[in-house]
Amino acid sequence: MARGSEGVGSLASQLLKSLATRAPAHRARPGDCLARSTSDILAVLVTELLEREAPEDPSGSAHLLARIRAHIEENLADPGLAPESIARSQHISVRYLHKLFQQDGTTVGQWVRQRRLDACRRELERPSRRPTSVAAVAHRWGFVSHSHFSRAFRDAYGISPREWQAYAAPADGRRPC
Repeated sequence: MARGSEGVGSLASQLLKSLATRAPAHRARPGDCLARSTSDILAVLVTELLEREAPEDPSGSAHLLARIRAHIEENLADPGLAPESIARSQHISVRYLHKLFQQDGTTVGQWVRQRRLDACRRELERPSRRPTSVAAVAHRWGFVSHSHFSRAFRDAYGISPREWQAYAAPADGRRPC
């Protein structure tokens, strides 16, 4: 159960109340940005709730998986981040690492790629005085190949990174977020 008086529940509750009382004042494009940000906050809340309510695992694999994901987040920009280096950092075998992610319904590679894509998407939509090249953003978040990044981005979001960046930077110079 999420309490609206503490932790992420409090943050989400305050944000949703504020948005609900001011909903008519939000124009379409800023409203879209608020909706994306709100969905990110709610995703954090749901993740926190699921981790809290997960049945205790005697082997500690849920705790280990959370620790592995934290390690990945801290090293997301490292192009050398791979299952071998992740497993080595946690003192486990690569096979066990893959098994942990498989139990969670994904693979290590898919999870790392999605986290990197999410980081790139956020950076490409962020306002900046100087436009940042798509290749520079991809490289900054650990993608070695620009063409691989562009294909992965299009597969994940249905739009190219350049198109996404253009969408986030309207012609009148004002950015939506």
